[in-house]
Amino acid sequence: MARVKRGVTSHAKHKKVLKAAKGYYGRRKNTIRIAKQAVEKGMQYAYRDRKNKKRTFRALWIQRLNAAVREQGLTYSRFINALAKAGIVVDRKALSELAIHEPAAFAAVVEKAKAAMPAQPEKKAA
Repeated sequence: MARVKRGVTSHAKHKKVLKAAKGYYGRRKNTIRIAKQAVEKGMQYAYRDRKNKKRTFRALWIQRLNAAVREQGLTYSRFINALAKAGIVVDRKALSELAIHEPAAFAAVVEKAKAAMPAQPEKKAA
């Protein structure tokens, strides 16, 4: 049985890693040992931050909604509760886009939500 030389395989693997390290600084871009570590760490960050990106954007949409709803005389939590009571199912991303680009339509949604809200009891003066 002939012996197997693995130069082709190694070269292909190295090439793959170095291609992924393109644009890195210093030896991280051209030395295989260091580039491999840098690429692996980069992949870990990319995986983690794909999850965090969803979190960050949801927080942004909520902040935008809170600001837009406060102009209409509500708070974010009361608005979301009123939407649920009104049976309006729209995600926060769509609501945020609506608030930015179509303020009149957003105001109509807020009015529908306000109509579905239960009447607030009056506070007694002490």
